[in-house]
This record gives sequence, C-alpha cells and structure tokens, in this order.
Amino acid sequence: MGNRGMEDLIPLVNRLQDAFSAIGQNADLDLPQIAVVGGQSAGKSSVLENFVGRDFLPRGSGIVTRRPLVLQLVNATTEYAEFLHCKGKKFTDFEEVRLEIEAETDRVTGTNKGISPVPINLRVYSPHVLNLTLVDLPGMTKVPVGDQPPDIEFQIRDMLMQFVTKENCLILAVSPANSDLANSDALKVAKEVDPQGQRTIGVITKLDLMDEGTDARDVLENKLLPLRRGYIGVVNRSQKDIDGKKDITAALAAERKFFLSHPSYRHLADRMGTPYLQKVLNQVDEVSLCCPGCSTMTPSWLTATSTSWVQVNLLPQPPK
Repeated sequence: MGNRGMEDLIPLVNRLQDAFSAIGQNADLDLPQIAVVGGQSAGKSSVLENFVGRDFLPRGSGIVTRRPLVLQLVNATTEYAEFLHCKGKKFTDFEEVRLEIEAETDRVTGTNKGISPVPINLRVYSPHVLNLTLVDLPGMTKVPVGDQPPDIEFQIRDMLMQFVTKENCLILAVSPANSDLANSDALKVAKEVDPQGQRTIGVITKLDLMDEGTDARDVLENKLLPLRRGYIGVVNRSQKDIDGKKDITAALAAERKFFLSHPSYRHLADRMGTPYLQKVLNQVDEVSLCCPGCSTMTPSWLTATSTSWVQVNLLPQPPK
C-alpha cells in the first residue's frame, strides 16, 4: 500500500494543476511535485514509459522534450489517456498520444527545436500504474542545434530552476552510469539547489552499458556522492529494443534478471529496478518534508475556490 496521505492528496494536486494550467497561469500555492531532470539521452523518457508500460513519448535526436510535461498517473480499471487541451477526448492508442504531444509542442514552440515553459498536461489512467504526478522537463544541453538560440543552455536551465528551486519539489535526478557521474548535469543541478540531498532521488540508467570490469556499486550503495534518499538503478530498453518494438513487460522482466544475476548488484536487487522506483515515489511523503500543513491546506483551499473558475476547468475524475 502507498502512503495514505499522498494517496488522498494526489487527486487534489492533480485537479489544481489542471485548473491553473487551463487558464495559462501558475498557482500562487506551491504544490508538491516530482520533477524529472537529466541531460539529453540520460534515459528520462524510457524511465517514464516504463512507469506507464507504453511507448508514448516523442523520441529523436537533440531536444525532444521542449515543454514541461505534467504527467499524472491514475490507477484505474481501464486504460486510456486524456490531455487538458483536448477536453472530452479519450486516447486509447498511445501512438496517437505521442503524435498529440508533438503537435501540441510545435503549436507553441514552432518546429525549430525552440522551448517553452508552458506545460502540457497529460493524464494516464491504467490498472498498471501507481498514483503519481511527475513533471518531465527538457533535457539539459550545451550545444544549440537548428534554429535554436545560442543561449539555449541557459534557457533550459532557467526553466528547470523554476521547478527545482521550490522546497516542495522532489528532484528525480536521472544520470547514465556509462558517463562520469561527477559531471552529471542532473546531480550538479540537484546539488546546487539541494546541497544536503534532502529532496533528491538519484536514478542511475544504462548500467548494462558500462565498460566491462566497471560497475556503479559505490554509487548505488550511496557511498559516492551520497543523497539522503539514495540511488535506484534501472535498466531501460536499448534503442535496438525500441526500434524492434520490444514489449515493456518483457523489458521489465529482463531488468529484474539483470539485477538478480549481476555479481555487483545482486545484493541490492530488491531495492533496484523500475517497479521499486515507482513504489518509492508513490510512497514518499514529500508533503510532510517540504510543505508542512499542505495536506490540510489544499483541500480547504480547493473547496473555497470550487464555486469559481477552478471547477470549470477540471478534467473528469476517474471512474470509481
């Protein structure tokens, strides 16, 4: 079972996020959230798709995520997706979800790889997910491509900082194991805004792609670059797996086998992998950590405003 306080609060937070996004405003109330940060090609998209169990995010070279994606996962008996900007339309084909994200991104940013802080709100109902709300942010980059402005690195950084500097934001710092973690873009940002590592969870990807004879054991045991909440290793599908349409369920089974059989990680196997990461995020009580009183303030605040424009802008609630 997940954290009961979070289970009660997540639907309220989702409704508030929807309401403010619908009118293009940011809430004065800082809502608890989980921000997913990492460099380009760190594996952020694969981690999120593994949570959902579906391929639904745009892929390609360069900056693929060019607007914040507020991804609300809702445990339900049926599987479908809804966008806040497509009220009343249910998406059951997740390839259409991908195309809609691309089209809605281009509508605001154009087709020249520009970025925008205006979020896309996507809610996925599924029996295969735990209740979670995450914000997927553009991957950090240093080199502009196409018609991107020369200061694209700083534009992305400024956007990230709008989220991660908030004390009630849990940072999911995604870093590839086959790169020097001391130079990880995600961990650098996390260290800057959360120097004590109180609200950062490290996610280490690409463990299966490390050079032979090397491993990330010291990191996963939280001995190197320690974080209060530690690190969780995951193994995503390779590009070949994705191109070959490898089933995510099969990929999760392969991930489990990897940790159970690897000599450096088998003693950590029960605390590694995508299902464990999802469970940790579902149970973590970032509200009590970062926003004391938020769980009592939010329902009353929502009730007080529900007779005005907020209730007009809400997506339908999941079926009971």
